[in-house]
Order: sequence, then structure tokens, then C-alpha cells
Amino acid sequence: MAVTLADVAARAGVSSATVSRVLNGNYPVAGSTKDRVQRAVEELDYVVNGQARALAAATSDLIGVLVNDVADPFFGLIASALQGEIGAGGTQPGGGKLAVVCNTGGSPEAELTYLTLLERQRAAGVVLTGSTVESKAHTAAVTARLTRLAASGTRIVLCGRPPLEQAEDSLGLITIAFDNRGGARRLTEHLLSLGHRRIGYVAGPAERSTTRHRLEGHREALLAAGLGPDTRAGANALRLTVHGGYDRASGYDATLELLRRDTGVTAIVAANDTVALGVCAALRDSGLRIPGDVSVAGFDDLPFSVDASPALTTVRIPLQDAGARAGRLVMGRQAPPPGGVATVATELMVRGSTAPPSPGRR
Repeated sequence: MAVTLADVAARAGVSSATVSRVLNGNYPVAGSTKDRVQRAVEELDYVVNGQARALAAATSDLIGVLVNDVADPFFGLIASALQGEIGAGGTQPGGGKLAVVCNTGGSPEAELTYLTLLERQRAAGVVLTGSTVESKAHTAAVTARLTRLAASGTRIVLCGRPPLEQAEDSLGLITIAFDNRGGARRLTEHLLSLGHRRIGYVAGPAERSTTRHRLEGHREALLAAGLGPDTRAGANALRLTVHGGYDRASGYDATLELLRRDTGVTAIVAANDTVALGVCAALRDSGLRIPGDVSVAGFDDLPFSVDASPALTTVRIPLQDAGARAGRLVMGRQAPPPGGVATVATELMVRGSTAPPSPGRR
């Protein structure tokens, strides 16, 4: 016969209501009483009825984590840290929750579908990671779904994407934004300080927020160096921008296109570290040395970056720290930042893949 809530209450010498309060964690209970209830739960091997608990409460024990590509180390690092925090305390009654990673494949439609499914499941929390599609229609659709989720008591955290305009206060959203623009600016400033002026840029998908912010930072550095679009070098920099995906193959193909446009390019900035691997492969296949002929820089500082040959100059985002923070926030274990928005600083990591341009290519 299954152990009931009443059995636990009898063993602990408390009422069933007190047992429920301890398990749900939604009402203050004296420490000694809480200890007796938890001890009774363990002795009787009591298992909380998740379905009944979800019906009785505003939300379930499920937290959805939306990622663009679960195979991408960028999202893997964030999701792993998130899951660690969400499941923390799982050995204690009511201590942890179930993290469900939803892989959208970068599809706006899939993102909306998952949000609808999580609403139906009465998710306790939702974390949306990575860049967003910059479309008024998509933003409106996402906002509508998040509004319904928030109204039902779901905690919502955005991690690695910009704040949702005019929704932070009304929905109680929490945003952990990455300083993509500042990181990209410092990366290009580094190349300019080495003497590079013919800099190619392999950007991500044009419709993505992260792509826009990193490209804006790159062009801010060029403008500050007197290489605005009205100058010959500045105009050339605009011509040497190629958009693609956030994958190795896109980096390879974009690099061949850059070399077709300007055989004398001396440096290439990649949308991220994975793209940078494709850039390096294309340069080597074209008979060019790194950094002897062309310097290469990435973004994110993924684990393999330091082991590349040569080690990759990149911009570090503390992805695991950001993911862990998002996990604590969605679990309600950490106070929200002032105004509901926190910006994570980035750090330039200078390594062997960048150097001054060779005299013959300046």
C-alpha cells in the first residue's frame, strides 16, 4: 500500500497541513518541526504525488530551458550549469526541480511551440537562452506567451539575450545580458592596435540580436579609429562583412568569399569560436599561415579555444557562471538584480592567433 501524506503526518506527530507546507516550501515552519517531517518522509520512503501537487499548486516541478542548439558548446555550458542549480537539493523533499532542455534549432516557430507546451505543463520556471530573432511579430508572440506564463506564477529568466522591451516590470522578467557589443569593440581595437586595417568579419545570421550587437561593437571600433564608412578603409570594412550561420562550415565558406573579395585581407574576426575553426581551416587550405599571413579572432572563449593551433584570441563570456546565476534566479534562491537586468562583462583573451600584419600584406 502506498504511503500517504497522513502516514507521514502521524509518524512526525504533526498535521497533514504542516507536512504539505514543509514539502511545498510555501509557508514558514519551525526548524525542529521541519526536521521531523523530513525524517518521517525518509523513513517511510514517501514519494510526493507530482500530478496532484501540480493541480493543487499554481505550478509544477518542471522548469523549461530553451536553447538554440544543444550540440553547440555555448548552449551546453549554460544548460549544464542551469541544470545543476535547478536540480540542487533534489535529495531533500521539495528541494529540486526537473530541468527540461528544449532544443529549438534556432527556429522562432519551435520557440513559440515550446513556450505553449510549458504553459500547458504549468512550468514553475522558464529560462530562454541565447540570441533572439529581431522581428516585431515574433517579439509580440513571445511576449504574449510569457505574459500568460507569468500570470500563472511561472518565473521567467532571459539568459544571454537582450531585455524584452517594456516587459521587465510588467511581467517580472529577469534578464542576464551579455556585453556582446563591448567585447566585440575591444576585440577589434586589439587588431587595430596591431596595425590591421584590412579586417574581414564573418558575422552570424543577420536577424539575430547577438549578431547585430557584435557587429555594432566591431564597427564602433573602426569608426573611433577614423575608419568610418566614408573613408576608403571603412568602406572596405563594410564590404568585407559576410553573414552566415554560427557553425564551422559557415566560417569556412565565408572565409573563401572574403579572400575572393580581397586577397590582401590581414585579419578575420569570426562570429564565435566555432566559426573561427572554419575560418582557420579555410585559410590553411588556401595556403595562408595563421597569424603570419592572416590573424584570426573568435568570440565566447569555448573550452577548445585555448587548445587550437595556434591558440585562439577571443572574447571570454563566463557562460557557466551566467548559467548558474540564471538557475538560482529561476529557482528563487537569489535576489533579482536592480531593475531586473544584469549585464555580464566580457574579457579579451589575447593568444597566438593574432599578431601584427606581415610587411608584405600591409
